[in-house]
Amino acid sequence: MEVLIRANASDLLAYLERRIDPRADAADVLSETFIIAWKKAGKAPADALGGRMWLFTIARNLLLNARRTARRRLAATDRLRWELEQSQTGTDLSDATAVRAAVGKLPADLRELIELVHWEGFSLVEAAQITGITASTARSRYASAKGRLRTALAFAPEESLS
Repeated sequence: MEVLIRANASDLLAYLERRIDPRADAADVLSETFIIAWKKAGKAPADALGGRMWLFTIARNLLLNARRTARRRLAATDRLRWELEQSQTGTDLSDATAVRAAVGKLPADLRELIELVHWEGFSLVEAAQITGITASTARSRYASAKGRLRTALAFAPEESLS
């Protein structure tokens, strides 16, 4: 494996530098390529050309994954920006500030459930899985959080937080 890596390192780096901007990231992808290659050394082709192609395939797959991740991150940022603009135009900012402050005063376990459900869009069952608790525990904590928020915000039971 060491011979294969040494023989192809500079070519792989050049390949990555031509495809990644800024260029500093190329070294990171190269090191990830080598880590994966070492982990999967048993699957490396024995011949030099096959091994070279195998290393380039690993590097290419890492590039594709990085690009997908960047696209998702940009899309998420765009969605968040749009949602923030929409929430600011349709909501009294003092109400939003009061809700955020009330949520911020909840104990951490209750606050996390409220945030996952109402801010991140997860179902209560999904939020339970994310936090590592049972669905029934999540339901009782969620009910407790809603009650505390109603009290803190002086909402009637039928308003908001349904």
